[in-house]
Amino acid sequence: MQIFTKNANQWKAAPLADDVVRRFREELDRSGITPVVSHDSYLINLASPNAELREKSVAAFLDELERAEKLGLLGVVTHPGAHVGEGEEAGLDRVAESLRSILEATRSFRVNILIENTAGQGTSLGWSMEHLAHLLRGVDGHARVGFCLDTCHLHAAGHDLTTDAGYEATIKAFDDAVGLDRLRCLHLNDSLKLFGSRVDRHTHIGQGTLGEEPFGRIMRDGRLAGVPKILETPKEGEGVAEDRMNLATLARLAAPPAGPGGKRKTRR
Repeated sequence: MQIFTKNANQWKAAPLADDVVRRFREELDRSGITPVVSHDSYLINLASPNAELREKSVAAFLDELERAEKLGLLGVVTHPGAHVGEGEEAGLDRVAESLRSILEATRSFRVNILIENTAGQGTSLGWSMEHLAHLLRGVDGHARVGFCLDTCHLHAAGHDLTTDAGYEATIKAFDDAVGLDRLRCLHLNDSLKLFGSRVDRHTHIGQGTLGEEPFGRIMRDGRLAGVPKILETPKEGEGVAEDRMNLATLARLAAPPAGPGGKRKTRR
């Protein structure tokens, strides 16, 4: 399960009160839901060439980690950020530098930093496997740094999941870059936009340009059996009906296709 521990469109929030933390942890234990991750604020940009904004981003991310640590979460999912025209290598180096200072400041923490791949929209970093490898090298392979892969982002960035060969190549590329053991969660989202479009637009499972089959591969892949899978599909109101629909689709796709003609449609 993924949550926000504060408003994702604001820099600051009131500290978590002790009674709130206690009640959350009690309810979490009672629910049996595990693991739980949080997603950080959308305002954070650890790659910013603007020193003031980068400092503000580091401080905000430290607060996100502190909140997650108090709540006993597995990790905080974060986008690497955008280089804003300064170039990918310079941007990645700034992210790595920011992460090093964050890791140093949270040496006593157990909570993980989970870097999410991106669609590569605009000057966003993290769309290529080499970007992820660059960041892991930049923190000397720190044990508390893991990754979150988003299927919509993979598709939009040009990583094929729609064929058997493409899927295996994508998994291998990730494994070669950072190691499959670093994959701590998956975001399962179909894409409204075309393969390689570099545009991030989520839609319901099987209703976009990915189609159903890639999600069947993921759900049936024993290598990913223990990796938490999270929906970030569109919702209306509380989103219960949409979540039930998408979960039912994933449950159906987890079963092997029925016979040689059982391949499901994929659109690119």
